[in-house]
Amino acid sequence: MALIVHKYGGTSMGSAERIRNVAKRVAKWARAGHQMVVVPSAMSGETNRLLGLAKELAPSRTSDAYHRELDMLAATGEQASSALLAIALQAEGMASVSYAGWQVPIRTDNSYTKARIESIEDTRVRADLDAGRVVIVTGFQGVDAEGNITTLGRGGSDTSAVAVAAALKASECLIYTDVDGVYTTDPRVVPEARRLHTISFEEMLEMASMGSKVLQIRSVEFAGKYKVPLRVLSSFTAWDIDIKEEAKSGTLITFEEDEHMEQAIVSGIAFNRDEAKISVLGVPDTPGIAYQILGAVADANIDVDVIIQNVSKDGKTDFSFTVNRGDYARAIEILKERVIPKLGAHEVTGDAKICKVSIVGIGMRSHVGIASKMFRCLSEEGINIQMISTSEIKTSVVIDEKYMELAVRALHKAFDLEQVPA
Repeated sequence: MALIVHKYGGTSMGSAERIRNVAKRVAKWARAGHQMVVVPSAMSGETNRLLGLAKELAPSRTSDAYHRELDMLAATGEQASSALLAIALQAEGMASVSYAGWQVPIRTDNSYTKARIESIEDTRVRADLDAGRVVIVTGFQGVDAEGNITTLGRGGSDTSAVAVAAALKASECLIYTDVDGVYTTDPRVVPEARRLHTISFEEMLEMASMGSKVLQIRSVEFAGKYKVPLRVLSSFTAWDIDIKEEAKSGTLITFEEDEHMEQAIVSGIAFNRDEAKISVLGVPDTPGIAYQILGAVADANIDVDVIIQNVSKDGKTDFSFTVNRGDYARAIEILKERVIPKLGAHEVTGDAKICKVSIVGIGMRSHVGIASKMFRCLSEEGINIQMISTSEIKTSVVIDEKYMELAVRALHKAFDLEQVPA
């Protein structure tokens, strides 16, 4: 008997009929003798609906008190879907129980709307599993040391599922979503995109960090840290498919590189529309300037991505970096209020209409000229590169948002990603 964790995304839970199909699938696994823990997202569109109501009532609030209430509000979406799934399972004749994150408990820090998991208590869940129940745990949420409900940020149910799997030492974590695996890029942008049967943990980590929406980056980090076997597959296949066949479908995220992986120099093209660029112009070119600028931004729990500092001229330099588009206005405000007066910089400028496009592949370690091929491809399409960031297995560029789809299609073709590796 294996302990298996299933995670279902919002589209998988999007209606009573879909929830019923999820229940039938979970019941099938339980009847096969597995102990089952299920982590569902809120029903499709529910979190956006709730947060939209909050924004309508208070369009420009940024205080901690406001973000605390956002977490209280947003957490109800997963609570509803978890209870509905438990009811559907009971209708299938399966003993089941649902828990909110604070009931398990899943303990987090107090960074509202972006909390990080610190620990998971498994006693209550294990007792239910030993009693033969299917356990449903709300995704996306936890509780801080003061007893406040917290949420983990967009895609946080993926992180919840992998963290629960790690805490319970599950045999496998299956992420059910509206796509049947990880593709070389988004098929909605490039119809010729190809599903990958396997992808290395390192590549998936880079793909997630560069904008791939299949898995949240923190879920991949958890999987890597605790060596949680992870598979991405579709919830829209027939629920009564044979378990052995289902367990081999989708895309396996593996921790071992094989000879087939090395044949693919570039495994995928990732992109992220939710980027904004901020430039602080005319700052003193002195030691510690990056810390003075980015420290204030980090203190506000805003993640910084690509960073560039220009060559000094007359003792002054320009400093540019990217943030998530949702943090753009807040970052600009922090810089104008706390940083610019202190540094005596000329001004802060920004551009919220940029995007990031990345090529990812472990084969880049052992092949030269990959970045130059990428730059040549973009040049031939007349696409100007604003910023560049590289690592051992990826190269990312920041470009004007209007060229994003053109860039992705051109790069996908240039690196022959529509072709099945020999």
